[in-house]
Amino acid sequence: MTDHTLAATPQTVHWGRFWSDLPPVMHVAPGDRVTIETFSGRQEVLPAAGSGLTVAPAHRDILAADIKGQAHLLTGPVAIEGAMPGDVLKVEIERIELGADWGFNAVRPASGTLPGEFPVSQSTVTLIPIDREARTGKLPWGATLPLAPFFGVMGVAPPREWGELTSIQPRLHGGNMDLKLLTEGSTLYLPIHTEGALFSCGDGHGCQGDGEVCITALETSLTGTFHFDLLKGTGERIDLPRAETPTELISMGFHASLDTALQIALRQMIAMIRERVEISETEAYQLCSLAADFAITQSVNQEKGVHGRLRKALLQTG
Repeated sequence: MTDHTLAATPQTVHWGRFWSDLPPVMHVAPGDRVTIETFSGRQEVLPAAGSGLTVAPAHRDILAADIKGQAHLLTGPVAIEGAMPGDVLKVEIERIELGADWGFNAVRPASGTLPGEFPVSQSTVTLIPIDREARTGKLPWGATLPLAPFFGVMGVAPPREWGELTSIQPRLHGGNMDLKLLTEGSTLYLPIHTEGALFSCGDGHGCQGDGEVCITALETSLTGTFHFDLLKGTGERIDLPRAETPTELISMGFHASLDTALQIALRQMIAMIRERVEISETEAYQLCSLAADFAITQSVNQEKGVHGRLRKALLQTG
């Protein structure tokens, strides 16, 4: 295993896209570990001079480079040697470090779960100071938020015939999943659609409630350490991202309809159970009703998200 570091610079970041023709900025071997730096926020959300909050010079350099694009600032892509369509990229999220002493939350008048219902004529941006040592954020009205940082966006390139996709919607390649369970110690599995896989990440969140209802979480800069591995020839079993923690299986479903997203996440969980336990499809369906929890991941990215959680201990049959 080799350790690599990928700093966020104007040469290693891109704004808001997943694409099979996006040139990789780093090549690594299966089994390697990569520490990836990310930043969040355009010029208009940066803390003002004299605020007591610090903006990293590298963040300012990236914004000054005026890189074209929209949505999320992503670092990558990282190519994994030997990755081919039909394989699965196993991403162990070993560590996530807070990269700034501030973050922000924004409300946009025509976005979110309640568009048009709040008296704002333009985006409202609230800066939130972060205590990185204590892992807390301080809200303007005095409340203290415990932080559990995770990357809102992690993904690989979509199928070549799909062309270039925005990072706004989560799809079969991952992307803007906004799943707060993907903290350090969790593992993400992504079906691979193009040679090299081409992994990018960003959209750092200090914390988020399920639903992400006003369209943003506590957006902040994060540095993540990822251990990459390949599961060769197993892609026929995985057609959507899935994940696990040391104690739980996690399924995902994405669709414009929350009802359909729930059905997809449920079918994914049934399949994950049956891969591990020799029970019937009906029995797995029953187990989901008895013990799996399904929640709204986010309701604001056009393709809405639902995730399911099931304790691994319940898969024991003896």
